[in-house]
Amino acid sequence: MTGKQKRILWRIVLSAVLTAAAAAACALWTLPTWAPALAYLPADLLIGYDILLKAGKGIGNGQVFDENFLMAVATLGALGLGDFLEGVAVMLFYQIGELFQSVAVGKSRRNIAALMDIRPDYANVLVDGKPRRVDPEQVAVGTEILVNPGEKIPIDGVITDGATTLNTSALTGESVPRQAVCGDGVISGCINLTGAIRVRTTKEFGESTVSKILELVENSSMKKSRSENFITKFARYYTPAVCAGALALAVLPPLGKLVLGLVPSGQLWTVWQTWIVRALTFLVISCPCALVISVPLSFFGGIGCASKNGILVKGSNYLEALASAGIVVFDKTGTLTRGVFQVTGLYPAEGFTREKLLEQAALAESASGHPISQSLKEAYGKEPEPDRVEHMEEVAGHGVKAVVDGAPVLAGNLRLMQAEGIPVAQRYDQGTAVYVAVNGQYAGCITISDVVKPTAKEALAALKKSGVRRTVMLTGDAKAAARQAADRLGMDEVRSELLPADKVAEVERLLEQKKPGEKLVFVGDGINDAPVLSRADIGVAMGALGSDAAIEAADVVLMDDDPAKLALAMSIARRTLKIVRQNIVFALAVKLVCLILGAVGIANMWVAIFADVGVMVLAVLNATRALKNK
Repeated sequence: MTGKQKRILWRIVLSAVLTAAAAAACALWTLPTWAPALAYLPADLLIGYDILLKAGKGIGNGQVFDENFLMAVATLGALGLGDFLEGVAVMLFYQIGELFQSVAVGKSRRNIAALMDIRPDYANVLVDGKPRRVDPEQVAVGTEILVNPGEKIPIDGVITDGATTLNTSALTGESVPRQAVCGDGVISGCINLTGAIRVRTTKEFGESTVSKILELVENSSMKKSRSENFITKFARYYTPAVCAGALALAVLPPLGKLVLGLVPSGQLWTVWQTWIVRALTFLVISCPCALVISVPLSFFGGIGCASKNGILVKGSNYLEALASAGIVVFDKTGTLTRGVFQVTGLYPAEGFTREKLLEQAALAESASGHPISQSLKEAYGKEPEPDRVEHMEEVAGHGVKAVVDGAPVLAGNLRLMQAEGIPVAQRYDQGTAVYVAVNGQYAGCITISDVVKPTAKEALAALKKSGVRRTVMLTGDAKAAARQAADRLGMDEVRSELLPADKVAEVERLLEQKKPGEKLVFVGDGINDAPVLSRADIGVAMGALGSDAAIEAADVVLMDDDPAKLALAMSIARRTLKIVRQNIVFALAVKLVCLILGAVGIANMWVAIFADVGVMVLAVLNATRALKNK
């Protein structure tokens, strides 16, 4: 508990003791008519002075109709009518409810603060080989820093010396540490677990991952959901309306009875007292605390739960929209695949072995920096011997020509074979095909494909299970490679050979095909995905490997690039929205019933206290469930 919460608790305890003493005195002894008021006054002032002050300030500032005003009128009215115990009880139980709400909200904030406690306090800048602690904001790009075991990586960069394991749980929700060696990129906010490493920074602190995450979380509360906006507008009109209703309830029935002659004028005050008590009960029941507090708290908890699992949601409006996702559109490379090419097939021609085919291709491509060349060299598994290769020439858009062991070798696409007059026995369309010819003779084909992420197929199945109607892949890849990946993943539709502008046009087409109330989600990672992320109802970016432009344009960021987290985000969103609806329906239903009972005189002040404080406590308890993911 905070110091403020402890002070409120002591006030509640002392006020309850004073109230019990006053009640016992009034029950045991016959006191003068003025004595009960004097007996209960210390308890009432102790527990309610701050509410009375806030109500007075609100009236002075022209902001009359809030819960403080309602409570002040109720307690003063009860005291004025001689219902001293009820007058103190209104304030006492209201403060108990406020304390409970404060503790619940504080716990939620502390949980999120602990989850997002990734801001580094310092950076060890190396000056003449010796570390010197400085503020991370003062570290320039290209500076070499030292990160010791147990310290947080302060700024994004690349390891220049050393190897270690990193705890990335605060960023990605992953519990398993990641290995990092020299040459690997590292992001700020990770905790270095085992070995000291030197890192050359690649970004300024303000542009680093940790700063972006903190900025997203801090700004998320500014973007309210439709439910929150509804509650805000509802409370703005609801409170004056119930105040007017309470005034009418106190004045009109007694006057109506007087006009109709149903009550003698001498008994008007007695009748009026009855209706004033009902009006005060009506006021206490009508207090909108349960809704005003629990709805934002539910969304706050949902965003916190998502953050804990490595999912950053930029506002509760996007969390609410995720719950209505019906069409999910994916980019392919870097989103569903790793963006890393691997040799997936070796098809030697007659007279060649698989090993010989791969060796000739790897040696021919040994001097090229193309990703396909890199994948061939990795599959070869040996360091190419430069003295075996001579006269290597890259043919733009076709492949390479080289002389390997004194014999001419061609490695490239079908166009290269056709241009050189090499007949190809069979065409291959599984991924990217590299055809090889040695000394003018066709040697075979090597197929290379982008590696699908291990959780991609599982992610699509989970989305379907959660109620997503259509899944679509948009990619710039060739038709055969795109179709192969889509079939492997179980995608409903695929559009291939698309430029960035074509992707926007496809999303526009899909937006027109939505059902009423349905949302379209686009998931991407590259800088060319930024326009599509902005155009979709909800843009989801890959945060670990995704470009800054994509993350900036997105509404939701998956910090570990795991597409399976999208289904988890939708699950959290739907559960949060379910809790919000439960609280709205429960609070309004209980209050409506109690308002009717209070207006006809069946419900007394104690029922009113339950309808206000009890409902608020139950709604807040329900709202805190959003912090936990099942």
